[in-house]
Amino acid sequence: MGITQILLAITLVGSKWVLYLLLFLSVFSIAVMIERYRFFRKEFKGINPFLDELSDHLAKGEIEPARSLAERYGGCEGRVALAGFQSISRGPAVLEERLAGAKAEEKIGMEKYLAFLGTLGNNAPFIGLFGTVLGIIRAFHDLAISQVGGPSVVMQGISEALLATAIGLFVAIPAVIAYNIFVGKVKRVSGNLERISQVIINFAEADLKK
Repeated sequence: MGITQILLAITLVGSKWVLYLLLFLSVFSIAVMIERYRFFRKEFKGINPFLDELSDHLAKGEIEPARSLAERYGGCEGRVALAGFQSISRGPAVLEERLAGAKAEEKIGMEKYLAFLGTLGNNAPFIGLFGTVLGIIRAFHDLAISQVGGPSVVMQGISEALLATAIGLFVAIPAVIAYNIFVGKVKRVSGNLERISQVIINFAEADLKK
C-alpha cells in the first residue's frame, strides 16, 4: 500500500471526529469564559473611591491606615498596594522594583487562559474547514463506489461536511468576543495598578525629601 492509499484511508474516516473535537473545545472555552468572568468580577472593583481614600491617607502621612485600607480592599489593586507598603521604608528604588514585580505577577494571573481563547478563536474556523475537506473527500469517495444514488450521495455528504465549518465558526466567534473583552479588562486593571503604584512612589519620594 502506497503513501497515497494510506493517507486516503485516514481521510476517509470523515469529519465526525472533527465535530467531536470542536464540541469538546467549545465546552472547554465556555468553562474558561465562566472562570475568567468570575475572576474579574471578584478582582476588578471600582478603583476611584479606593484611590481617593488611599491618596488622602498618604497625603496626611498615615501609612498604617493606608495599609489597612489596602488589606480590606483586596483584589489585584489591594495586593499591589500592600506590596508597595511592605517595601516603602527601603527607598524609592527598591519600592519601584517591588511594585513592578507585583504588577507583573498580577498580570500573569489576569492573563491566565486568555492565550487559549485567542488561539481557539483564530484556529477553530480552520479546524472546521479541515473537517469539511475530509467530509468532501469522503463524499466523493462514496459516490465513486456507489452504484445507486448518483449526485444525491455526494450532496448529502457535502452538506454534512459543511457542518464542520459552521461549527468551527460557532466555536470561534464567542471565543474571539470573550478574548477581546477580557484583554480589555486586563488593560484597565493594569492601568489601575499603574496609578496606585505611582501614588505610592510619589509619596515615598516626597517623604525622602523631607
